Amino acid sequence: MDLNRAMIIGNVTRDPELRTTATGQNVCSFGIATNQQWTDAQGAKQQRAEYHNIVAWGKLAEICGQYLGKGRKVYIEGRLQTREWETQDAQKRQRTEIVADNMILLDRKDVGATTRPASSAPMPTEPTTEPIVAPMDKSIGDNEIRLEDIPF
Repeated sequence: MDLNRAMIIGNVTRDPELRTTATGQNVCSFGIATNQQWTDAQGAKQQRAEYHNIVAWGKLAEICGQYLGKGRKVYIEGRLQTREWETQDAQKRQRTEIVADNMILLDRKDVGATTRPASSAPMPTEPTTEPIVAPMDKSIGDNEIRLEDIPF
């Protein structure tokens, strides 16, 4: 049995870039930072950030492009995928990304809102405590993760 599942909670590091492929499918890419904190042997608090590249497709790409912005707290669920390509100067490159299946905004709408490019939809301005939940891929199942179920 194989499992390729990634679940992260972090802050959006850059405004999403929403594009349309030649075949007309929407794709959105953005970054998320997750932080790890610990106390070392000397008792000093340490912190390290990990940066993750996220790609969303279809309707989820549209939702991410509309609601996400730099600084927003978000839950992303998806699968890991590594792409390989060759640059014009014949160097091989690769990038590991999380292909998002599900996205849940975890902060209020007015927290972390940034200036959006004129081509994107405006950010809603009314604050709310309810998370915005993007539709899950039907193949995942009906088990929805609720904010109350997250242990931290």
